[in-house]
Amino acid sequence: MASIWVGHRGTIRDYPGFSPSVDAEAIRKAIRGIGTDEKTLISVLTGRTNAQRQLIVQAYQAAYGKELKDDLKGDLSGHFKELMVALVTPPAVFDAKQLKKSMKGAGTSEHALIEILTTRTSRQMKEIAQAYYTVYKKSLGDDISSETSGDFRKALLTLADGRRDESLKVDEQLAKKDAQTLYNAGENRWGTDEDKFTEILCLRSFPQLKLTFDEYRNISQKDIEDSIKGELSGHFEDLLLAIVHCARNMPAFLAERLHQALKGAGTDEFTLNRIMVSRSEIDLLDIRAEFKKHYGYSLYSAIKSDTSGDYEITLLKICGGDD
Repeated sequence: MASIWVGHRGTIRDYPGFSPSVDAEAIRKAIRGIGTDEKTLISVLTGRTNAQRQLIVQAYQAAYGKELKDDLKGDLSGHFKELMVALVTPPAVFDAKQLKKSMKGAGTSEHALIEILTTRTSRQMKEIAQAYYTVYKKSLGDDISSETSGDFRKALLTLADGRRDESLKVDEQLAKKDAQTLYNAGENRWGTDEDKFTEILCLRSFPQLKLTFDEYRNISQKDIEDSIKGELSGHFEDLLLAIVHCARNMPAFLAERLHQALKGAGTDEFTLNRIMVSRSEIDLLDIRAEFKKHYGYSLYSAIKSDTSGDYEITLLKICGGDD
């Protein structure tokens, strides 16, 4: 059965000749020895797909009566620990935990909320919402509601519902109609009808939106991005711009997020870990290509110059190559 978490443009593929018990034993030795054998840990965990890692987790539990993630947490530290734990976490649970972290503590990390909710498919969102409830005994929607407000909240809740159309078929008449609706809701009136923007941008498929944006340009002589920037503001504006970017070119959107995480004074490891792990079996090859195209240097070299130690080695393994 094809997993909804696996695409064709990932850097990590199924390991041939895979044996969960052999891997579990190698990991156990790496952790139990005098000093941790990080090299083995990295090579096993980055050399297996998430589905294979879940089988290692089961074999580890069966053989040693312990949770692999707890042993990793007890033995490793810092960003390296976070990254290794992320690798052994099922994708839906990982995203649920990232969403929880985005809403925890003093501030809400709107960028992370926006990034996760705009880039996951409807089917993925449904699994994430289930995982969220299983782990936190609270609904994702309730937490989003209490941490956000206004049009931003409304749009996030629509996305969290996983109701975006997933079909690849496009409807030209609908595109014309939606483009006119968007024009009438923004450029063509005094004040903006935000609900119309939310409804169309959060529910139509990405191919359908692409066509709608072309029609919009015909009607208004403007790019939808420019209208959104002119008509809307704050996190709601950021969210809609992210949706437009994803509809036009999702790998480019994620490459830009990585670029921001890696440039400037400090590294944003929260974002870096999330994108590298969550896209490693979906479209990381495309993200790498877009990164190189837009910034003139490779993602590999950016990671190399911005991180260090076992953390760097692991990220480079996930990255899978230089461009």
